[in-house]
Amino acid sequence: MSSTDRQSFAFKVLTVNVHKGFTSFNRRFMLHELREAVREVAADVVFLQEVLGTHRRHASRLANFPQSPHYEFLADQIWPQFAYGRNAVYDNGHHGNALLSKFPISYYENHDISITGPERRGMLHCVLEPPGHAAKIHAICVHLGLQEAHRRQQLHRAAALIRSFPADEPVVLSGDFNDWRGRAHAILEDEAGMQEVFVRAFGRAARTFPSSLPVLALDRIYVRNAAVHAPVVLPRKPWVRLSDHAPLAAEISL
Repeated sequence: MSSTDRQSFAFKVLTVNVHKGFTSFNRRFMLHELREAVREVAADVVFLQEVLGTHRRHASRLANFPQSPHYEFLADQIWPQFAYGRNAVYDNGHHGNALLSKFPISYYENHDISITGPERRGMLHCVLEPPGHAAKIHAICVHLGLQEAHRRQQLHRAAALIRSFPADEPVVLSGDFNDWRGRAHAILEDEAGMQEVFVRAFGRAARTFPSSLPVLALDRIYVRNAAVHAPVVLPRKPWVRLSDHAPLAAEISL
């Protein structure tokens, strides 16, 4: 898959809100099944939202609750590189965004993009350096707020971060945008030159929530300085049992 020819280099991305490893309404703990489903996609880079770092209460009451952070459990033996951005901290533990990568992560930083009130939101920026390829890849995993005014400010901050990168370096911005009104497209394109892969391919963002009968297009993959092939919403089985968000995948070429 890697190549010294920049034009022929391609990699697969996956984004999924893992809902802390539980099904909708926290009925069942499904992290082990989720790990197998994520592996089946065979993505090179995985963007995760609502992933647990630790949770003492769940660890004490669930026999199959991993002792390691969930992003490490999901990455095990498949993605040698990973980064975690802790966003929400509470008495029993914390959760946030994570990125799993088959490519070296040379740098990462978690940006706190919380506005006001109890919602804690983050933007995890990683720099990936695929072996044998000259270009650095900026991979940004986000989970934006529920209030539109907050999302607008968070989108402006994401655009400002992207503008700070060298103009010719590829960027992938992915995650749960909570943007049911579709306002993110114009902001990110006008301010940062980003394009959403499903909008580019099919004219509209993919509906992903709720996964049982998707009506809202909350999850996205935006790119800059990259071509995209075969963006897909992953099939209902087994995903409808594993998360309340339908995952998205796409092959990106540079």
